[in-house]
Amino acid sequence: MTMGIKVCKFGGSSLADSKRISAAVQIVRSDVQRRFIVLSAPGKRNSDDSKITDLLYLCHAHVEQKMPFDDVFGQISRRYRDIVCELGLPLDLDPSLSKIKADIAAGASADYVVSRGEYLCGLMVAGLLDYTFVDPVEMIVFNDRGLLDEASTQQAVSSRLKAVERAVIPGFYGAMADGQVKTFSRGGSDVTGAIIARGVDAEIYENWTDVSGLLMADPQIIDNPKTIGVLSYRELRELTYMGATVLHDEAIFPVREAQIPVNIRNSGRPQDPGTMIVPETYPIPHTGAITGIAGRKDFTVVALEKTMMNAQIGFGRRLLSVLEEYQISFEHLPSGIDTMSLVIADAQFNKDKRERVLEEIRRQCQPDTLMVYPDMALIATVGRGMSRIPGMAAKLFSALAQANVNIRMIDQGSSEINIIVGVEMTDFKTAVHAIYDAFVE
Repeated sequence: MTMGIKVCKFGGSSLADSKRISAAVQIVRSDVQRRFIVLSAPGKRNSDDSKITDLLYLCHAHVEQKMPFDDVFGQISRRYRDIVCELGLPLDLDPSLSKIKADIAAGASADYVVSRGEYLCGLMVAGLLDYTFVDPVEMIVFNDRGLLDEASTQQAVSSRLKAVERAVIPGFYGAMADGQVKTFSRGGSDVTGAIIARGVDAEIYENWTDVSGLLMADPQIIDNPKTIGVLSYRELRELTYMGATVLHDEAIFPVREAQIPVNIRNSGRPQDPGTMIVPETYPIPHTGAITGIAGRKDFTVVALEKTMMNAQIGFGRRLLSVLEEYQISFEHLPSGIDTMSLVIADAQFNKDKRERVLEEIRRQCQPDTLMVYPDMALIATVGRGMSRIPGMAAKLFSALAQANVNIRMIDQGSSEINIIVGVEMTDFKTAVHAIYDAFVE
């Protein structure tokens, strides 16, 4: 039987120094299926330290402002040289460092400059593992608008890696058609890992970081929240949209489309199973359990009431056209037979714009009442396992009532994998505690 391929991506926190790089190398060597390794640049060694990527951005900014950058680049060079020395690696990085410094001085693009952190890290780890080093500029293709060319990229990855047994690939960047380096704007190395996993038809995509998976709630609110064992891509989308961190669903779209599971693992605790993110087709027991709780603050709710609203053709269109005119997107649109509410992030709804929008809504829609509720927070309770169990909503609302939390808004998607409640920001932490305690034993 042919063994499956595992693609491993290691984040900056897993590569911050020689000790952590050695641990990552041991993880790779412990499983022969781990054949393709994607790397970030070294991250912070401690809270007072700087990420290599940030230092490279600083070098570029210095050049743009016609300031010397030797001191900053010296920090970068020393960091890489120390790692090579501490690992006892027979690798001379000086030619690469000299070229990078010269390129920066000559006015190289910001994308090229910041990508060198991953590039240098890739050279080191490829040497340690004795794997082939493959530069992503050979495979990851951006079009003339700076967007990923998915079809060309997947074809190039499959072709380039087909005959490669084991490879180390820097994350975060690729190249335009003219060879100019281009970086991803968000979750860069996660995207690279997902692209490689799809291109080599991996059995699983392991994403190694500094936490043992996704947590059921924010640890800044809940002490030692449980780790989520398994969740679907849709549940991940709901939780990350509402503020959960670690991995953004948009950063793993290639494996999501290819139905390849993702395993979030802790490089500091490789014995922990972490969290599995699986396609919707994977079976899940309807136990009444929830997957997780996530929330965001700083929303405003605009509530309209108009008698016989449901009989007015085009009422919703007129209301939403006002938002479109002012370039405002809404988060939710809960409604009743004579009511409709807009949930808008405060970042899009400053005081000056708010008054103009409200006046236009009055003119266009002529509501009987128009109320504004600022300082709102949204909390999503998410779980595929709860969708067919009677009484889940009642359990949630009872928990909030017992905690003396007033619910100002309720919204449940048609998929029934989440229930969103709006509460006043002063009740945010109390509400999260109440929901967690009600559902998690």
